Amino acid sequence: MHEIIFLLLLLGIGLLAKNESLMVAVACLLVLKLVGLEKWLLLIQAKGIQWGVTIITIAVLAPIATGEIGFKQLIASLQSVSAWVALLSGVFVALVARGGITLLSTDPHITAALVLGTIIAVSFFNGVAVGPLIGAGIAYMVIKVIEYL
Repeated sequence: MHEIIFLLLLLGIGLLAKNESLMVAVACLLVLKLVGLEKWLLLIQAKGIQWGVTIITIAVLAPIATGEIGFKQLIASLQSVSAWVALLSGVFVALVARGGITLLSTDPHITAALVLGTIIAVSFFNGVAVGPLIGAGIAYMVIKVIEYL
């Protein structure tokens, strides 16, 4: 019962913040919970991040499939400093996210704090809910630095 109250609270936050992503996510989870599809919730919990990464990757690659971006545009873009910054940022973020996967799999209780941080950012600062994985990666890096010291 506490799960439903918690989800309803999150739905209320989503409504107040007018955050469609949070409202849709919570509504989907509430429906699955209320109709007794616990197995689906466990599957989403286990595979959801990977599915999300796959969907984001499809969206990023769609302009290649539509012909909007091709080799010509790629080569031309690499002639600017901004493109090189973007390229290096992409490499950095992918490496940080790898640490996030490690942290989430070895220290699952950290997920609650990451989820709360993501909810706050999404609800009140118009953030985008890709934060848990990157947040976990940053947390992993900071934890490793603290352990080293």
